[in-house]
Amino acid sequence: MVHSALPTSLPARSGVGLKSAHYREILETAPDLGFFEIHAENYLVAGGPFHHYLGRIRENYPLSIHGVGLSIGADGPLDAAHLDALALLIARYAPASFSEHLAWSSHGDVFLNDLLPLPYTAATLQRVCEHIDQVQSRLQRQMLLENPSTYIAFASSAMDEPEFIREVVRRTGCGLLLDVNNVHVSSINHGFDAQAYIRALPLQAVGEIHLAGFAETCDSLGAALLIDSHGAPVAQAVWDLYAYTLGLTGPVATLLERDNDVPALPVLLAEAQAAERHLRALEVTA
Repeated sequence: MVHSALPTSLPARSGVGLKSAHYREILETAPDLGFFEIHAENYLVAGGPFHHYLGRIRENYPLSIHGVGLSIGADGPLDAAHLDALALLIARYAPASFSEHLAWSSHGDVFLNDLLPLPYTAATLQRVCEHIDQVQSRLQRQMLLENPSTYIAFASSAMDEPEFIREVVRRTGCGLLLDVNNVHVSSINHGFDAQAYIRALPLQAVGEIHLAGFAETCDSLGAALLIDSHGAPVAQAVWDLYAYTLGLTGPVATLLERDNDVPALPVLLAEAQAAERHLRALEVTA
């Protein structure tokens, strides 16, 4: 069922993830940023210092809320209590965007602290679409679905990932959070053409882009294996793929993700400014 909620409305600028270590510095310096993004699960409580600072920062910046715990791809029902808590958080802060992952992280009453891959089958497609319909109906807004970074592929998959995502977007009316780093990581791990993958996506549905750093190791056969670590600067290959993507989509709100080894705020802002230069270059050439 195609959902009729309004699409995302983040400004076509760069933003960074909001970290508690930076709360006071942000309030004191008011950096020139397009938006901040939070992980919803860090704020699913009634009060406390996180809400105190987020409320003050939200007065001056658009907000994107990024969920990591809905388990959209799980083979069981969604956690209704978790969804209700998300609805309260979204009503409280009226974010410009809400997003979740094309992944699963729960089985029965067991929650796994990871974003695990799915087989791309008709049964999985039906289940993911039903879950997204439920989320969008409960929240009364469009959800952005993020493409995953993966390290294994299922022999049972009957379609490739872009085809699966296209069909989810078509059936549900959800938008797409295009994580360019995830595309690069998966392309190295699975040996596919990252640019061809980007072209095969429903680019008209992209409401936000993510950029991040990765770690590099080797698999059991000695081949390169990239890990979506969010703990390093954005690699040049990802910047290049980002520029290619913007050439197809035009300017899109872009988040610089850094969740591990989080540096000082000026370091994050410098990366955000690099993304901002890409976005402004499109305005000059338009």
